[in-house]
Amino acid sequence: MNDYEIYTPTAEEVHSGVLGRRMRQFNYGFVGEYGQTQPVWVSARDTKGELLGGLRGFVFLQWLNVELLFVDESARHQGLGRNLLATAEQKARELGAHSATLNTFEWQARGFYLKQGYEEFGHIDNYIQGFQLVYMKKVLAP
Repeated sequence: MNDYEIYTPTAEEVHSGVLGRRMRQFNYGFVGEYGQTQPVWVSARDTKGELLGGLRGFVFLQWLNVELLFVDESARHQGLGRNLLATAEQKARELGAHSATLNTFEWQARGFYLKQGYEEFGHIDNYIQGFQLVYMKKVLAP
């Protein structure tokens, strides 16, 4: 018989941060103390103030993790995506990042990221409806 119970935590338990603190304490034994996650957010708007695109990510353990990069169809193929990514990478360097990582579906921007110096290091076939999810990384030059 088990001496524990699996349950769904309350919102208060989740927001307390106890689980994350315990995980960090465990990790510190291997890599020493490290800083908090630092957001990296970059957006672009047109002259009318309309959002054209943006990037959302964060720096953690000296890596930029790109969670989202989107450019409106009306602004594609004009360098905006490249500029958003380059700006985010520079902000990440300033926060101490030495590398970047992201994932993208094959129909999204794999080719774009390859042109920006990212390399594929893995993928999951048939992630959804026969499409691959591609994992990519890049060393951020100083």
